[in-house]
Amino acid sequence: MDERSSLRALPSVDVVLNGARGAALVERHGRASVVDAVRTVLARHREGIREGQPAPSLEGVAIDAGNLLDARNRSNLRPLFNLTGTVLHTNLGRALLAEAAVEAATTAMREALALEFDLDTGRRGERDSHLRRLLCELTGAEDATIVNNNAAAVLLALNAVAAGREAVVSRGELIEIGGAFRMPDIMARAGVKLVEVGTTNRTHPKDYRSALSADTALLMKVHTSNYRIEGFTAEVDGRELSAIAHEAGLPMMNDLGSGTLVDLSRWGLKREPTVAEAVAEGADLVTFSGDKLLGGPQAGFIVGKRDLIARINANPMKRALRVDKIRIAAMQATLQLYRDPDRLATRLPTLRLLSRPQSEIRALAERLLPEVAAFLPEGFTPSAAECHSQIGSGALPTDTIPSFGLSIEASGSALERLASIFRALPRPVIGHLHAGALRLDLRCLEDESGFIENLRSIRQAELFSA
Repeated sequence: MDERSSLRALPSVDVVLNGARGAALVERHGRASVVDAVRTVLARHREGIREGQPAPSLEGVAIDAGNLLDARNRSNLRPLFNLTGTVLHTNLGRALLAEAAVEAATTAMREALALEFDLDTGRRGERDSHLRRLLCELTGAEDATIVNNNAAAVLLALNAVAAGREAVVSRGELIEIGGAFRMPDIMARAGVKLVEVGTTNRTHPKDYRSALSADTALLMKVHTSNYRIEGFTAEVDGRELSAIAHEAGLPMMNDLGSGTLVDLSRWGLKREPTVAEAVAEGADLVTFSGDKLLGGPQAGFIVGKRDLIARINANPMKRALRVDKIRIAAMQATLQLYRDPDRLATRLPTLRLLSRPQSEIRALAERLLPEVAAFLPEGFTPSAAECHSQIGSGALPTDTIPSFGLSIEASGSALERLASIFRALPRPVIGHLHAGALRLDLRCLEDESGFIENLRSIRQAELFSA
């Protein structure tokens, strides 16, 4: 068939839409979307015919249109296997929610709730009330409030308590975290003048005292969540800094960053200061995250003295930074799990994954090794290998957790090609390339059968293609 005949053989848009497969596409995607897809596919085939390719069948055009629509509608925000070795991976959504939190969030999405309605009085209520009692119970604070993340918590607290005045902070605590978040920038946006004291590695009580002036609004301590200074160092702990602030009649604010409500050493992890300890040390305000070590949805908490929390809640920015009913419901369910610390590690995914024994992960790696080796062609060398996981999201940045995984070695660009194929799987597999190998840390892999079935969709020919 010559080019002209092949072009004439192409079905019209109406013919495709009126066919059985086309009608099914219209039912699924809507007529306008299908018309656009069919026109796009036909345009591509016209170009192909001019380049010597054969004309497609009616069914072939409909199939191509369906594939195009599926690709357009496929979200990149879909489940994946996090085998990076970072449990709380910021780019992969951080904490997995507990089942109780998932159920609570689902209910909140489906139903009307008494979000800002007092069922006892029949009058308007406060959305923070659903979490206030729990937060005070778990931290020992007088009062509490919630915003959409910890950066917002710091911004709001500073603006409400110290706008137009000075906040004194150790130079060694002026952190920058992911996404170019810098504490000095947040303080500037809050309308607070930063007063740095001490040096990068050593800050003493006298440094804070000498910085006090009539313009000082508060003293601030910031947890260096994503780095550690070691060697010849000195810092003023929360208890002593609170005492210095209170001697001067000032509040002390402690930004814990990630924040935890329990002593992690109970599960074999390195100890981090808890929110309750910061409150007990005398901090008037403590800020921390909800979606990191706490294991809940993204949120930022401010707990502390009742009068200061009242000032914060009266700040107009509070409304701009508030959280919705879905996150409040999920966070309430998450916080309730902390009332039963004996079963916390079995119910809270973050803690379950962080405390998972290396021996259990090693056994998983040994079971998966032959499954992975079965689809890898010659030139790829997989092995089970010891590795080290990290918590992520700035928590315990210099500490790692012994783990186990799979290491796949190959030469040239083959590893990058393999990593790309893994990312294109129905459920993407995300590892990391390091030292001539694609490394898959299995600490966060709990769906073993689903992982194996997912790998079976790989065609070996893809591993050889350019």
